Amino acid sequence: MAKFELKLPKMGESVAEATITSWLKDVGDTIEADEAVLEIATDKVDSEVPSEVDGILVEKLFDVDDVVQVGQTIAIIETEGEETVEVKTPAAEPESVAEPVEPKVVAEVAQTVVAAKASVEPVVSSEDRFYSPLVKNIARQEGISQAELDTILGTGKDARVTKNDIKAYLESRSSAPSPEPAVENVAEPISATKSGDTKTLDAERSRNSIEETKSDATSAQEKPKAEKLADKPAEKPISVSGGDEVIEMTRMGKLISKYMVDSVQTSAHVQSFIEADVTNIWNWRKKVKDGFVKREGENLTFTPIFMEAITKALKDFPMMNISVQGGKIIKKKVINVGMAAALPDGNLIVPVIKNADQLNLYGMVKRVNDLANRARLGKLDPDDIQGGTYTVTNVGTFGSIMGTPIINQPQVGILALGAIRKTPAVIEGPEGDYIGIRFKMYLSHSYDHRVVNGALGGQFVKAVKDYLEAWDMDREI
Repeated sequence: MAKFELKLPKMGESVAEATITSWLKDVGDTIEADEAVLEIATDKVDSEVPSEVDGILVEKLFDVDDVVQVGQTIAIIETEGEETVEVKTPAAEPESVAEPVEPKVVAEVAQTVVAAKASVEPVVSSEDRFYSPLVKNIARQEGISQAELDTILGTGKDARVTKNDIKAYLESRSSAPSPEPAVENVAEPISATKSGDTKTLDAERSRNSIEETKSDATSAQEKPKAEKLADKPAEKPISVSGGDEVIEMTRMGKLISKYMVDSVQTSAHVQSFIEADVTNIWNWRKKVKDGFVKREGENLTFTPIFMEAITKALKDFPMMNISVQGGKIIKKKVINVGMAAALPDGNLIVPVIKNADQLNLYGMVKRVNDLANRARLGKLDPDDIQGGTYTVTNVGTFGSIMGTPIINQPQVGILALGAIRKTPAVIEGPEGDYIGIRFKMYLSHSYDHRVVNGALGGQFVKAVKDYLEAWDMDREI
């Protein structure tokens, strides 16, 4: 029999780790190739990890809620064959050679460390500081308290504490020199003691040194935390009456909430609105949709039509297809349009149409339908939501005629599509103006005023309107 190492697969350009949310298979279960073994969650999307081989699950290397790095082995599957793939475990570090210390002192220090780790409260993120699952996991394993973690300076985005920050802190903490024991504390000169008394004295000095170091470290950690708490107003208790229900936000709900707040605090949001006459599109779709369904087995919705027009406008105005990173503007070579889609739990996710400018309308229909269907079923892959350069959201799905959407960072624009409505309109004809019934909708363009001025933001959404209104009624698909 051979053993196959199931590793955490790569899950997109910016995803380096994932949290195990549940095991779908137990040790001893038979697994088929491509069958899901466990479920994982990243800060972007939930996903399943399938097996690459047929076999029997013989070992799980991680538990639920553990954080795993991309490429790490997460399970062992026994397969038919003779060769065995060994799982490499980290080699034990060589023990450092130190001066002999009294066993009693060693035992007391060990008990103190164990007790400290056991008493550490779980680390949580706050409005002021966000901690990734990896940082929380390291803090838990190393016995770092919330107060201690809050004092670490972060070098990540928005001053977040990164893995390197916490590791550097642990190294500096472990290498901090112990203070010299004060001579005044020694009752007798060393030269006047016997050999056995010297050992006792050395042990006592070691214990005093450890206790003083712990005391100084605790004071240094608590002081900044106390100052921070003094400046921060106390949190208001939740007000609940007899008939109220307290509902815990879902993991994804909390992430979305934080992303929205971060985006508003990052970008200077401003909006432009324009009304588009989509009567020709409405009538054309009505004429061809039934034949398209019979021929292709696909529904022809308005979304791919709108996506095509938006993609053309992005080609006309490439400075809308940019991102902001610090003080630099990144002009994107590809046009990857994200489209907000509803999840079964009511949250939204933004799958991305990659290289949208290279698709014809038929290809756009296929891509839009595929992403929308997999989003509803919760079957999106992590790569499906990566790499977007501009985003579109259809608020008209919920009956809204317009909206002011929040920008998907680090992009600089997002377009909201309002509901299509029958409205009376003034129509210019060869024999003069007259009132007629037209199908119209509002386009709401939110953009980052730090880098997109009103002229560019308005011209872009006007270009989308022009492409929609110039629709060819004789177009074939």
